[in-house]
This record gives sequence, C-alpha cells and structure tokens, in this order.
Amino acid sequence: MATRKSRYLAGGKFDKIIEKIIRERGAEGDSVYLTHEIMTTALKLIDEKAGRGELKILNAALKELRYAFKIFSRYRDSRKISVFGSARCTKSSPEYRMAKKFSREIARKDFMVITGAASGIMEAANAGAGGTKSFGVNIRLPFEQEPNPYISDDEKLITFKYFFTRKLIFVKESDAIALFPGGFGTQDEAFEVLTLIQTGKSEPLPIVMLEQPGRPYWRPWLRFLKQQVLGGGYISEDDFHLFKITDSIEEAVTEITHFYENYHSIRFVGGSLVMRMKRVPEKMIRELNQKFGDLCTKRGQFEIVKPFPDEYDDNDVLGCARIGFPFNKQNFGRLRCMIDHINRY
Repeated sequence: MATRKSRYLAGGKFDKIIEKIIRERGAEGDSVYLTHEIMTTALKLIDEKAGRGELKILNAALKELRYAFKIFSRYRDSRKISVFGSARCTKSSPEYRMAKKFSREIARKDFMVITGAASGIMEAANAGAGGTKSFGVNIRLPFEQEPNPYISDDEKLITFKYFFTRKLIFVKESDAIALFPGGFGTQDEAFEVLTLIQTGKSEPLPIVMLEQPGRPYWRPWLRFLKQQVLGGGYISEDDFHLFKITDSIEEAVTEITHFYENYHSIRFVGGSLVMRMKRVPEKMIRELNQKFGDLCTKRGQFEIVKPFPDEYDDNDVLGCARIGFPFNKQNFGRLRCMIDHINRY
C-alpha cells in the first residue's frame, strides 16, 4: 500500500524532521501521515499562541484517549456492551438485581461489559459480568467517585478527566447499549447514543432499555417522545426502531444477540455503504430491492460485492460476505429495519 502524504504541513524544515522521527519510531502506511498531522497540530498551537488552559485541555484529552485505545486494543476481537444506569441504586433494589442478572446473562453470550465503574447499576453490571469480562470507564468529579470493588484493582479500569473523551470511548468500543433507570447522566447517555445513530455518526447497534415489571421508567419516557417530540414533527416514526424497551432480561439478551445473527458491520467506501455479514442468499438481494429500495439514492440498488481495495488495505473482516448500495444517508431507522430483515437469513 502506498503511503499517503499529509497536506497539513508544519512548514519548512519541520516537516522533514517530523517525518524522520515518525519513521524512526517504526510507523508505516497511513500511520505516517496521520501521526504527522497530529504533531503538526501541536506545533500550530505554538504559532497561534494558544493559551495555557487550551493546551492543558488538548494535552489531557490526547493522553487519556491514547491510554484508553491501548487498553481496549487487547480485546479488539471481543464484542462489548456499555451498561448505563443510576449510581444511586442500592444493592437491595430490584433494578440493581436486574442489572446484575442481565450482565451475567450477556457475559455468558461472550459479551464483555463496559460501565462507568461507580456504584449502583454500574457496580451491579461489573459484579454480574465478573472481573475478566468487565471494563470500568471512570470519571474524576469534584466529589470523589471511587470505583466499585468489582473493577477497582483491574487493569481494565480507566479514569477520565473529561466527559467528552469518556463518552467517546463508551460509544467507540461498544457493540450494544443497555440502559437501566437513572438520572440526568443516564438520560444524557441515552439521547447521545440515539443522536449518534440517528445521524449516522455511529454504526448501527442494538439499544435495549430495561425496567422492572410494574415499575415503569422508560415507557413514560416513550410516551413523552411520541406525544411531544414525534407529535411536534422533530423526529420520524422510523426513529423508534432504533431502540427496544422491555421488562424482560431474556428479551433484552435476545434483542442484542439476534442483531449479530447474520449482520456483522458496515463501512462507507466511496459512494457506497458496504454491509458485511455471514451469508447473502440471492433471495435476500431480491427482497432488499423490493422492500428497502427507498434507502438507495436515485437509480441505485442492492448488489453482492467483493471487498473494496480500502478494505483489503486494512484487512477489514475480509472473510465476510458483502452487499453494497448507494445509501441516501437520511433514514437510519429504516436501515435498522433492514438489518433486522437480514438477520432472518
């Protein structure tokens, strides 16, 4: 693979010095120009006389992201689920017991569990999954937030200064999301994930919202969405396909595992959306063109494709079957319905 050249230059002699340093550290391929751009960005902060506070923000964000990438890279081949919910739930609460049991069951399906590492629902999820299948993504707060005992001494505990870097890791590393009852933080995380998927800034993934039988939490929230948000024309009906509300642990686990029954992942390559999966029967292609043709741009259609050159360069799940189509990038709720249809095969 030919190495791409950076168009984002430091200027003068500095570009040669930067590239020499990068290559001496063993970088190859696209890592050369991407690292060049990172280092150039740092130098431009000097040229632009960035303030001490701005430098501290960028420095801390870059360091904690680098460390998180390092920790998670060891578990790249494992599916993971982020579990959100209140830190105030006690061990005797039914929500705590439900989160613990759910995490135990999803861990049995070979998912690792990511939590905010604190008490309540987060502690229950780490306890249910067990230490070997747990991550803790903690946050430093003005009041001390101690990690729960099920993750506190684990190398997979990562502590962040900033919410925005922490939230990036939650979403980047997750193949599924489970939301239990909680406060402002849980609501923020729910809307953040929904927004990212609705706008295509995150890959499609299963989102389950769990509540206790007879103790509704998400269903009143759903009524608000339908009456005020959908009723006001601020979202579309198809957006409700992005998540599932249930009071059944079994149903929640099935929703998550079934999502990957056939579907594997997506990637945009050029003007096409490439969807990778285990099998692509000809009958499926005919049905997709009949039922989901509205997802294609004008005169586009679904077709079986081979891996694209960019996928070969990245050795990107080359063993998967593929379909490609010119996605209109407008209706990710409908795209989720299409994934459900694919998983019937």
